Amino acid sequence: MSAASFSSLSADHQRLQALVGTWRGQEEVADTQWADGGTATSEMLAEAQFGGLFVVQRYRQRRDGTISFGSHNVFGFDQQNSVVTMHQFDSMGFVPASPATGTWNGGELNLERSSPRGSARVTYIFDDADTYRMRLHFKPAGSDAWQDMVSGVYRRVSPSSINGF
Repeated sequence: MSAASFSSLSADHQRLQALVGTWRGQEEVADTQWADGGTATSEMLAEAQFGGLFVVQRYRQRRDGTISFGSHNVFGFDQQNSVVTMHQFDSMGFVPASPATGTWNGGELNLERSSPRGSARVTYIFDDADTYRMRLHFKPAGSDAWQDMVSGVYRRVSPSSINGF
């Protein structure tokens, strides 16, 4: 996509482009009902789609040399409601009833989604153009306490896609 095409996007759509590229990271996985605690590595490939209106991200987490979790995320900006949206489809197989929604606070993107199982909150903190941190928390239905799920640091390895990802 040309720079001229991106310049015609709203400022909110342009902010989503921070996610575009190929990223690798180290993660700490908390001990939860879905996974044992420990360390993991991850890879993300994110591409601008439909003229930059959406960013499509493919995420793979590896533990002990095998893929332990994967997701396909679609980020957008809902202009009518002035919120960032993230639709997530993952290897756990839960069908999302609605997207996560949230806003930017400086270089930090905070998104939250609720389901009958509880609420999930993910925070992306951009330290600079080539490094970000992510924290995922979960609050089970009927609980007031947020639990750590995954946290990681990710570095850009390429501004564009790698074939065969």
